Amino acid sequence: MSDEKVTNWAGNIVFGAHRLHRPTSVEQIQELVAAGRPVKVLGSGHSFNRMADTTGDLISLADLPRIFEVGPYHNSVRIDGGMRYGELASRLDAEGLALHNMASLPHISVAGAIATATHGSGEHNGNLATAVSAIELIRGDGKLVTLRRDLDGDAFLGAVVGLGALGVVVSLTLDVAPAFELRQYVYDDLPRAELERDLPGILGDGYSVSLFTNWTGPDVNMAWLKRRDPMPAGDWHGARRADAARHPVPGMPAQNSTDQSGDPGPWHTRLPHFRMEFTPSSGEELQSEYHVPRAHALEAIDAVAAIGDVVSPVLQICELRTIGADDLWLSPNYQRETFALHFTWIADTDIVLPVVARLEQALAPLDARPHWGKVFTTSPETIHAQYDRFTDFVSLTREFDPNRIFRNPWLDALLD
Repeated sequence: MSDEKVTNWAGNIVFGAHRLHRPTSVEQIQELVAAGRPVKVLGSGHSFNRMADTTGDLISLADLPRIFEVGPYHNSVRIDGGMRYGELASRLDAEGLALHNMASLPHISVAGAIATATHGSGEHNGNLATAVSAIELIRGDGKLVTLRRDLDGDAFLGAVVGLGALGVVVSLTLDVAPAFELRQYVYDDLPRAELERDLPGILGDGYSVSLFTNWTGPDVNMAWLKRRDPMPAGDWHGARRADAARHPVPGMPAQNSTDQSGDPGPWHTRLPHFRMEFTPSSGEELQSEYHVPRAHALEAIDAVAAIGDVVSPVLQICELRTIGADDLWLSPNYQRETFALHFTWIADTDIVLPVVARLEQALAPLDARPHWGKVFTTSPETIHAQYDRFTDFVSLTREFDPNRIFRNPWLDALLD
């Protein structure tokens, strides 16, 4: 137990916890929860709002014993709640196995990423939470329960993207597949006219495709393609092959980024944008992200471009991606194919928040759902209307946490 002050990854949030605990067993976590004080779990801290804040006990799962159990048919793996994607990926690859996708950063915790429906890219790839087939958590009364995709129906679909409101996730079972290789290519200056001509073809031209723009002009600055097959020589949709390695954020060192040579390599060294052995950036940033129906992707681009003079002065870079649909109740990709716009801002909350509000106003006609772990100002009433099962989720939180020990002001504002 420690009285140290803890911040999130970006440093824009100082958690209000009185104590930070680093339990080394599930039983110790159960005792902390059963004591009845306010409790929240700290993952890797890669969240930009107060979702994980508490005035009570903050729990880190990093010191839990590692669990890595490959299923009998080699199509699943069970892991502990403290594991990060970088460690999981390397251990899976050593077994000849792979995840279907990864986020830009391999440094983030698996349980935290799943609780917020964090994602990678690819028109046929669901977010990271869609890989979950079982979730083991400690409820508000200290009891350990397991929910399974094939047995627990609605309760499972409601609990996976749980925002930390249902309990402490101590283990997860994930779908895995045979390991595979990918190649990564980067192209510069994708013409705006090509987006109008064939945006679906551009976004679907790879296992994973990301477009990066700073909204200072009509063209897209960079396109990052992760593909199984080699790219033909020459331009791609009018964009030029990059003449050197790139970092998504202009001016940052490219050696932090994953290989862009076009040479084949293990899946986990190509799917993220950043290499595990390097810190991707100093954390001097804020982030926001909005998910719109994929059919409205070009309209969303037009909406942001129309206020580019407002957005670009406080922006480091914006990433445009696709995510597959799913049935998880609080997933921003719930029952719709998605186009996501991710904004990496400068690290100045007072300056950024008014721009975020203006951006949300521009995207509102497209039913833009905010990413749960980012900076947003969307009202709870608007969010409730965006999710058909939101009321059911609130009921689930009352069942799993009747004494509200996992609540905090951020969740109260959202759920009450």
